[in-house]
Amino acid sequence: MNAKSALDTNSKHLIRRIWYDEMRHHGRQIASVLVLTVLMAGLTALYPVVIKRAVDMFAAHDPRILYQVPALVVLVTGLKAASQYGQTVAVQSLILTVIRGLQARMFAHTLRTDIARIERDAPAQWATRFTTDAISIREAMVRAVNALGDGVTVFGLVAAMIWADWELSLIALVLYPIAVVPIQKLGKRIRRASGGMQEQIGATSALLNESFALARQVRIYRMEEREQERVDHSLSLLHLAFLRIAKGRARVDPVLEVLGGSAVAVVLGFAGWRAAMGGATLGDFTAFITALLTAARPIRALGSLNTALQEGLAGLARSFAVIDEPPAVAERSGAGVVPAGRGRLTFSDVAYRYEDGREGLRGVSFTVEPGETVALVGPSGAGKSTALSLIPRLHDVSAGKITLEGEDLRDVTLASLRDSIAFVSQDTTLFDVSLLENIWVGRPSATREDVERACSMAAIDFVDNLPEGLETRVGPGGQRLSGGQRQRVALARALLRDPRVLLLDEATSALDSDSEARVQQALATLRSGRTTLIVAHRLSTVQAADKIVVLEKGQVVETGKHAELIRRDGLYARLVRSQLLEAS
Repeated sequence: MNAKSALDTNSKHLIRRIWYDEMRHHGRQIASVLVLTVLMAGLTALYPVVIKRAVDMFAAHDPRILYQVPALVVLVTGLKAASQYGQTVAVQSLILTVIRGLQARMFAHTLRTDIARIERDAPAQWATRFTTDAISIREAMVRAVNALGDGVTVFGLVAAMIWADWELSLIALVLYPIAVVPIQKLGKRIRRASGGMQEQIGATSALLNESFALARQVRIYRMEEREQERVDHSLSLLHLAFLRIAKGRARVDPVLEVLGGSAVAVVLGFAGWRAAMGGATLGDFTAFITALLTAARPIRALGSLNTALQEGLAGLARSFAVIDEPPAVAERSGAGVVPAGRGRLTFSDVAYRYEDGREGLRGVSFTVEPGETVALVGPSGAGKSTALSLIPRLHDVSAGKITLEGEDLRDVTLASLRDSIAFVSQDTTLFDVSLLENIWVGRPSATREDVERACSMAAIDFVDNLPEGLETRVGPGGQRLSGGQRQRVALARALLRDPRVLLLDEATSALDSDSEARVQQALATLRSGRTTLIVAHRLSTVQAADKIVVLEKGQVVETGKHAELIRRDGLYARLVRSQLLEAS
């Protein structure tokens, strides 16, 4: 299959799919669009008839021209205006409903897809799929639906032209289709350019977001010139992408104008020759010219339809690519709930490989008994956080298995698994809602008293200093709070959840000594009777663990209690000495 036929096949597939997946479910809206479109097109096709009537009455000095023609003009234009308004609203309502459904499906899929896939692209690039692509799809669909009206209008006007003068109509019908070939070629170029433009919009948005997020580092390290060059380069690429689209669009109307003008010139030349030879009446000729000129706009719209359609198809292809990508973490058919128990967690020869083939974990085995606290330690990149992320199935193991209460995590429902777990990571980004709502995420059914109790346990003692207390909105990412305050909010959320398994990934790293002592006391109460897995560097956290698992390059190299591992004088002992040396 050559590139041309492959592109045509893909376009037809995308059009069929948007129809079957989204549009056909809105029968009433489609019916109203069709009725109003045909009505509007039919009324437009009446204009040449009214003009012919007026010219014939004028030539015959018929006195009825004083009231009959104005009444007809007012009636036809009034009805067309009303139907045009209704058709525009109906079309926009239908298309926006379809786009809304498509966006909802895309977002629902992203919520289920593998976290590694989400993190592969910058947030701004994901946002582009819901904004820029949606705009391209909407414009293309509006043009496509309106093309139906333009087609009916042209059909009606062609009928009026044939009724007025079949010879001139034949000439026009032969000449106008010549425009189809260059317009199709332009449309395909625009589709390719549109795909590149949408990708570049996402890349530029991601770069701008990164630059704004790192504004402090940019100034402190005097990176202004470097950032200016990076952003200027990206904006230049975006400018070129937009310019390619603009040039492609700009070629369409001139091509149609030249071809249409040539057709009109030939028709007028033939009509003039025929008039000199004693041809048709003035009314017939006027009606024909009126129909021909009235048809110019819908014909031009139909001619430029392909370019808009190709832009929309590029966005549609990207949207369906998101929907069609199978999630790496999926719930097995017949999965059950997590069995009753107190949180016995076992890693059995667990391995994990990243998408690029790198090994994150290899042959990791250990067991955490109920009520036991296990600390994962090791140098950076040893696989500690990766091991933690496998437990709530943010990723799935590449080999081996993890069991909770003796049941493979892949054999239980994601809902029951994640309801059993609370996860506090070193990433303290919060939702841009109130402090109360951020904590309520842990257990939406909790009372306000439960939330306040969790705040107390998590050493959240800054509520009184906030303008609206717990109702204070924390800002994008929680930026109105300090890093330590955000971390305590995340911990309060976990405390409120009252989990069977507690996962802490550097959960106290941003706390001062006083707050950390209070939080550690709260954690000691919370850990009672629960499985707790901790990733931490601070000795105060690690020493309190019942068991320490030491990882290096994704493998377990040591296991034991603090004192035991110190006596062995292995990797753990070296890490402890290094930390003590840094603290002194």
